[in-house]
Amino acid sequence: MGEMKQSVLMKKGAEASLYLADWHDRKVIMKKRLPKKYRLPELDKQVKTYRTIHEPKLIHEAKKAGVPTPTIFLVDVESATIIMEYIEGKQVKKLLSKTSRSERQHICLEIGELIGKLHRYGIIHGDLTTSNMILNSEGKIFFVDFGLGEKSKELEARGVDLHLMKRALQSTHFRFAEECFSTVIEGYSKMLSSENVKNILGKIKEIEKRGRYIAEREGD
Repeated sequence: MGEMKQSVLMKKGAEASLYLADWHDRKVIMKKRLPKKYRLPELDKQVKTYRTIHEPKLIHEAKKAGVPTPTIFLVDVESATIIMEYIEGKQVKKLLSKTSRSERQHICLEIGELIGKLHRYGIIHGDLTTSNMILNSEGKIFFVDFGLGEKSKELEARGVDLHLMKRALQSTHFRFAEECFSTVIEGYSKMLSSENVKNILGKIKEIEKRGRYIAEREGD
């Protein structure tokens, strides 16, 4: 894997830890998947191996679909580690509440178009939150963390992906969540047919009803 210098823990997640590191005189992100004690060791290795191989493939395919993503430098299956480009910029999560309305709309429109490109190409991100979107100094939005992603053109998968985006906006940017999601859908609609978009929006409503029904049942 080569010499890793000045490795600093950036985020310790449920599935993996992210480190900012200096690797061959280049600033990189090192994503290392952690062992899960609740899983049988053999199963745990299978899961980590699959995800370590699968995520870089999705990131590469997303790039081919026209969605900015980090460049993958190295995949070490044995240690369940991915070394990738560090994207200089700011999380969209930290920007939306500090920008003007017109800039916010511009960002959300771009996000919608990028999600549309993913879905048109059959890629489901799996964790569409503004924490996983980085705006660089050139105004380009990068999508990161495809660890929960998959290949699918199923209506359900697309609906769940966008429903998660909507929920993320409601929880993190509640003051203008409705406006932002509406603009995301406006951008999304540029990438897919009107019939596709109509069906996906219908699926989102169905998912929301499903969630309310479960919540009501649990409250009884």
